[in-house]
Amino acid sequence: MKKFKEFKKIIELIKKYKFKIIICFIGIFISSFSYILIGYLNGRALEEVTKLNLNGAILFLIIYLLSEVIGSLIERISFTKLSKVEITMAREVSYLTYQKVLALPAYAFEEKTSGEIINRVTNDTSTIINSFDQFFGIITRLIASVIIYFYILYNSYIIALEIAIFIFIFAFVVKYFHPRLEKAHKKRKKINDFAVSQVSESIRGIREIKTLGIKPSLFQNLRELIKKSVNASFNEIDLYLAYDIISNVLKSLLEVGSFITGAILLYKGNISITFFIAITYYIYRYTWIIENITSFTKTYNEVIVSATRINEILENKLFPDVAFGDKELTSCQGIIKFKNVTFNYPNEDITLNNFNAEFLPNKKIGIVGKSGQGKTTIFNLLTRIFDTKEGEITIDGINIQDLTEESLRKNISIIRQEPFLFNRTIKENFLILNSKFTIDDIRKYCQMAYIDDYIMSLPKKYDTILGEGGVNLSGGQKQRLSIARALAKKSKIILFDEATSALDNESQTYIKNVIDDLVKDHTVLIIAHRLSTIKDADVIYVIDNGKVSDIGSHKELIQKSKIYKNLYENDIRE
Repeated sequence: MKKFKEFKKIIELIKKYKFKIIICFIGIFISSFSYILIGYLNGRALEEVTKLNLNGAILFLIIYLLSEVIGSLIERISFTKLSKVEITMAREVSYLTYQKVLALPAYAFEEKTSGEIINRVTNDTSTIINSFDQFFGIITRLIASVIIYFYILYNSYIIALEIAIFIFIFAFVVKYFHPRLEKAHKKRKKINDFAVSQVSESIRGIREIKTLGIKPSLFQNLRELIKKSVNASFNEIDLYLAYDIISNVLKSLLEVGSFITGAILLYKGNISITFFIAITYYIYRYTWIIENITSFTKTYNEVIVSATRINEILENKLFPDVAFGDKELTSCQGIIKFKNVTFNYPNEDITLNNFNAEFLPNKKIGIVGKSGQGKTTIFNLLTRIFDTKEGEITIDGINIQDLTEESLRKNISIIRQEPFLFNRTIKENFLILNSKFTIDDIRKYCQMAYIDDYIMSLPKKYDTILGEGGVNLSGGQKQRLSIARALAKKSKIILFDEATSALDNESQTYIKNVIDDLVKDHTVLIIAHRLSTIKDADVIYVIDNGKVSDIGSHKELIQKSKIYKNLYENDIRE
């Protein structure tokens, strides 16, 4: 029952396609009945031959042929239809899982590797759904086998007893091997997650890998993971081999034993030739089912592991979704307040400690401080990448946790030191925001960010593919394109997180001009490592030990803030 719960979401999806699935199931079930007839018809045909009744034998063989052809046709059509339903459901489960992944809190992606999350969204969903046809096939054949069993019991309780004993022994074998096989599969799956994560990481950081000269080290790491994966796979294969050998021995014993028993009973006149021929056919049907169950045991273990991994995401068992409210910022002014905010990252000391600050619109606001004092944390909390432990953050007097996700996201944009750009064309990076954007709309925002001239100089202009993470652009170009994208969102609040710390002077000048334009009708917050870039800020907040230690202009802080003066003098020396 516990494992049945892992399929709760899948069962809900099955209900959506229940009509198509039922039709497929009926078709498979009907085909199974045709196979039941085949054994009996074979026996009757042979018995008519022994009676020298050729016409009767031909009649039963014709019925046999029709049963097999029709049954086979119905079975193939049913399984084909079921496969199409499987594909549709697999995509839906994958989509639902992807939706839940994007709703996870930020710390979930710190605790789980990218490889594990990717595998859960892609491989695990396919593993579950692609087992349906095998599962339905076994169920229908098991039902048919029960019907056959009553036919056998009616004709010979001795052979029926042999089959019952065999089933009991086989059930014991399955019970013994099943938990061991499941454990082995979980172990292999976990190792594969790490391997996929390393490959994914290597692709994203290929330039750094080449320049750092660390390919041999990565090769060694992946080689060790592959070795562990191979050993785990070998262990799993060995278990399946032992399971398969024992199952085949039992299967052979049943086939030989039932045949000998049937021959003896036929010799003594206790059964008819029809039943004897039928039983030899039906025993193979039983052993065929056993082979399928043996095979499905492997699939079942994979399905259980995959279902558990997916259900942990769909049912929020690992991490809760980020909860949003129902309030809207109808006409955002951009007044931000931090009220007695305390926060620490998981397993770390307090970063912000009873933090209070007010950020007003139409001003260039700088935020400075030594590393680790909570500057970036301010942005992480404001964008709800993380939530406060104590206190509240408001925009225009509304607690950000009471806002809808759409209202919060559309009113805040952030430009990071390393902005994320999609591996698509420049135009498509804007169309993700709004599919109705025209090329003129996009160019307008790029002109405002001083990047349009460069884009128009490219051979493919706005159809240029940016590459993974925008690797085909320089740091300054990525920053300006990221700013253009933020402008396209028309956010009232724009955050710059160390946005100019790694740029050359020319790029800094471009960014500074953009910021000066934005200040006129936006709330602009700038985290600055290089204090020279925010000397002209209207107000600068100095952060120390998770609190605001001083507020003022550059000139004021040079006079009254020892922390700011030291930071500025160190910046000049650099």
